[in-house]
Amino acid sequence: MAAPPKRALWVGVGLAALVGVGLYGYFDLGRLLTLESLKSSRDALVGLYDQRPLATALGFFAIYVAAAALSIPGATILTLAAGAMFGLGIGLVIVSFASSVGALLAFLASRYLLRDSIQSRFGKQLAPINEGMARDGAFYLLTLRLVPVFPFFLVNLLAGLTPIGAGRFYGVSQLGMLAGTAVFVNAGTQLASIQAPGDVLSPGLLLSFVLLGVFPLIAKALLGVIQRRQVYAAWTKPAQFDRNLVVIGAGAGGLVTSYIAAAVKAKVTLVEGHLMGGDCLNFGCVPSKALIRSATLAHELRQAQALGLRGTDSGAAAIDFQVDFAAVMARVHRVIKDIAPHDSVERYRSLGVDVVAGRARITSPWTVEITTPEGVQTLTTRSIVIAAGAEPYLPPLPGLAEVGCLTSDTLWELKELPRRLLVLGGGPIGCELSQAFARLGSQVTQVEAATRVMGREDEEVSALIADALRSDGVQLLLGHQAVRCEQVGHGETLVKRLIVKTADGAESAIEFDTLLCAVGRRARVTGYGLEELGIPLSDRKTIEIDGYLQTKYPNIYAVGDVAGPYQFTHVAAHQAWYAAVNALFGRFKRFKADYSVIPWTTFTAPEVARVGLSEAEAQQQGVAVEVTRYGLDDLDRAIADDTAHGFIKVLTVPGKDKILGVTIVGAHAGDLLAEYVLAMKHGLGLNQVLGTIHSYPTMAEANKYVAGEWKRAHAPKRLLAWVEKFHAWERT
Repeated sequence: MAAPPKRALWVGVGLAALVGVGLYGYFDLGRLLTLESLKSSRDALVGLYDQRPLATALGFFAIYVAAAALSIPGATILTLAAGAMFGLGIGLVIVSFASSVGALLAFLASRYLLRDSIQSRFGKQLAPINEGMARDGAFYLLTLRLVPVFPFFLVNLLAGLTPIGAGRFYGVSQLGMLAGTAVFVNAGTQLASIQAPGDVLSPGLLLSFVLLGVFPLIAKALLGVIQRRQVYAAWTKPAQFDRNLVVIGAGAGGLVTSYIAAAVKAKVTLVEGHLMGGDCLNFGCVPSKALIRSATLAHELRQAQALGLRGTDSGAAAIDFQVDFAAVMARVHRVIKDIAPHDSVERYRSLGVDVVAGRARITSPWTVEITTPEGVQTLTTRSIVIAAGAEPYLPPLPGLAEVGCLTSDTLWELKELPRRLLVLGGGPIGCELSQAFARLGSQVTQVEAATRVMGREDEEVSALIADALRSDGVQLLLGHQAVRCEQVGHGETLVKRLIVKTADGAESAIEFDTLLCAVGRRARVTGYGLEELGIPLSDRKTIEIDGYLQTKYPNIYAVGDVAGPYQFTHVAAHQAWYAAVNALFGRFKRFKADYSVIPWTTFTAPEVARVGLSEAEAQQQGVAVEVTRYGLDDLDRAIADDTAHGFIKVLTVPGKDKILGVTIVGAHAGDLLAEYVLAMKHGLGLNQVLGTIHSYPTMAEANKYVAGEWKRAHAPKRLLAWVEKFHAWERT
């Protein structure tokens, strides 16, 4: 049967509430549902039950169900009345089932009338509660039910907002409320000795309830012990350990994890099978930013005339220069070499980390086998942290292997500038590299299947970046799906091309000399023992972890790109602290990884930086926001630097200065964002940003000005009108 429409439910609940309130007032139940009234009418109630036992029991059951469902005051008195009228046995049965049925009705009303709207509006905030209830809802609910000092009507309504099933809710409620119900029904049989409802809950009895309420938590802990025993049942735990921690992978996550472990005097081994520093140093952040720096200078030289600079050769109107691509790439590798000592074997050994160059394989939850040129070493360890990173994803495109392609990992070996570069992918990596190579002189064609680049950002951001790419000479093909690669001819007549099609099915061919695939990265999840240990993967094909970064085996953790949910170097380093502390001290205190304030920057020109919600995400999640904008074309420093384009957009709670999200498009956007990251992390609002002194003239002043825009929109207009009158009066 289909669920009844919400309008009909609202009408039904409204009518029931009106009837309940009417009866409550007409029969003056507020007066009757008191201890004094119950004691005075006890004999009459018992007599009524003696004369018509079935009708009285059914009527009482119905009244109790209605009171519980509508949260009418007096449930305690009704429970005492059940004991007084029916005795302990029958009274307990009636109240137990009536209270559970009433609770279920309140639960269903909350679910069908309120859950969708509340979840759509506060889904992000309620996500941890939803996950907890979906996973351990019965334990949480049983705990609340066993402690009668907690308002049961509130439990009913809140549970209806969560994913717990109605059947489970009813069963747990029936069981959980039984102990408290028995106490109150039994007290009702001794009604004459009760002077106030609070007498039922003596300090000793209340303490016993609290201890009873703790029981589910104890049971959960015991269940956790049993589950861990089952997980480890197939493995033999070593009697002692060679290491406190073994870390697999020396990227940002692995380096920070091992550094923290060594700092607290743990014995830690860091295993890296390729290059220290991982992808960021050798293939990602560092080389790409070095390349972008050269590309930016080439662009600025072409624009030098706008700044009053001309060539000296015969009064040339523009500065003449040539891009020496081999020298550009040599500088890229020099930058990597200059930064490499920060992540070197020598540095980490000096910090107390045992660094081993080799291939690691987890052979048991406490054993890591390391293959090196010298042989195989096996280490036993209390905990393991996997920080294996990610690698470029190559789409299953027919003909791709035949024509060959570069990725963000392999393009750094180029010695010559590609004449015709085809870039697949319109995400941050694809946009950064397309623009950089176009500025260095390549004929760049960028293909993106979606209708806009950088799809995670707001549409206005995507449009701005698309315009910037086109202005730098990138031929941007949006809404074009790659179909296959082809090559025809041989030797000097060899032609490579990509066949693409649009939404209407029309196909076209794009010729290229070099193909760069930048369609995303995937976690490295093979080759080091996950399959043998049965460690599961998530839907995103990353290692499945809990909030504490633990895998299926509680002593094995995962951080960084291999774990998600973000593929950022700074997130890997952020997770590393939690993994190290939980792995080394988790028996005493564990910490859940906090992703509430995660910034990221795309280093196109202009840069795009964001933290928190975007405007599109707020709309999708039903989060009410107030949007404040400030155009960088108004900023003095941006005008002086000839970078007066872009904006700052701040999302706040309507009517308040609490920051929910910030998007910045413009020069130095990543640097400007830091002030908002700090503010959001520590609960500061736009009023505090406005009250902070910013040097003049700087780009950072833009943060003050956007806060000023918000303040201007919330000026106390009535007060200002009275102030204006006051000033006018003073002039008379």
